[in-house]
Amino acid sequence: MPGTSPGKTHVENRSGPILWTARRCGLHAAGNSRPSWSTPQRVPPMTAPFESPDQVQPSDDIARLIEIMAWLRTPEKGCPWDLVQTFETIVPYTIEEAYEVADAVQRGDFADLKDELGDLLLQVVFHARMAEEQGLFAFPDVVRAITEKLVRRHPHVFGGARDLSPEAVKGLWHEIKQEEKRLKAEAHAKAGLPPRDDSGALAGIPHVLPALTRALKMQEKASKVGFDWNNLDSVLEKIIEEAQEIVAARREDHGKAAVAGEVGDLLFAVVNLARHLEIDPEAALRTTNAKFERRFGEIEKSLAAQGLKPEQASLAEMDALWEEAKRRERAGDE
Repeated sequence: MPGTSPGKTHVENRSGPILWTARRCGLHAAGNSRPSWSTPQRVPPMTAPFESPDQVQPSDDIARLIEIMAWLRTPEKGCPWDLVQTFETIVPYTIEEAYEVADAVQRGDFADLKDELGDLLLQVVFHARMAEEQGLFAFPDVVRAITEKLVRRHPHVFGGARDLSPEAVKGLWHEIKQEEKRLKAEAHAKAGLPPRDDSGALAGIPHVLPALTRALKMQEKASKVGFDWNNLDSVLEKIIEEAQEIVAARREDHGKAAVAGEVGDLLFAVVNLARHLEIDPEAALRTTNAKFERRFGEIEKSLAAQGLKPEQASLAEMDALWEEAKRRERAGDE
């Protein structure tokens, strides 16, 4: 992906950020022609929405956010850090912001959720801005793509396929996704891009997903074609088998890589158990992490009251405090 450093930006205009992008969003004068982005092109000359950054004021209009992002990415006038970012360098922040949204939800902190959703929205605007600079697509194209998808995937709401049962809706959803996959393959071929191997039953699962989530999605897809345990007892037996294989690998000194492989197999089997119990393994582990953090915090508080730090206490002492924290927690839940 081409870089977007100040010396190599694709932006033609250097007079400031844009009102043009906001107009393309349909947020300003109606009836503006919508340029086609079917082929790469440079961003056209733009008119600055404000003369200087001193004029920028907070707003609840999405157009202002788009304008601010454009200003930040304007050579010689923008932010040096923002100007040198690329799709690749921003991705870690996009993932981080998505996790911070999930964290705010889990904590029930809805004031924080508002801020975190804004941070995540900024990531969408940032990616769209960089794409616009390279003539790939712009923010309104992102909005159009998702609205088209929502309408297309809900013909039982927005179309003529009304009064369908949940099972019929599920079947229709599968048919629509298959058609989308076919159209996407045609678009890739038309653009001269190498074909994507979407033929396998496990195709389409992003590799960047958290490992537990990706394992769950692979198992769900494999189950749809009949590759699955038919009862919970078999799943539990598999977990026991995988645990025993870890013991055997360590006893026979197969090496760390072999033991790591067996541990991975055990984790995969536990994800399968969660799936059969209709439990999200990622959410379950987040809950357990929070519980461990909370209880360990109680250990630290108890030791601090005695003038001690955890490293100054024995394992037996900390274990006793752990059990006490667990009893207090359970008593509070009753």
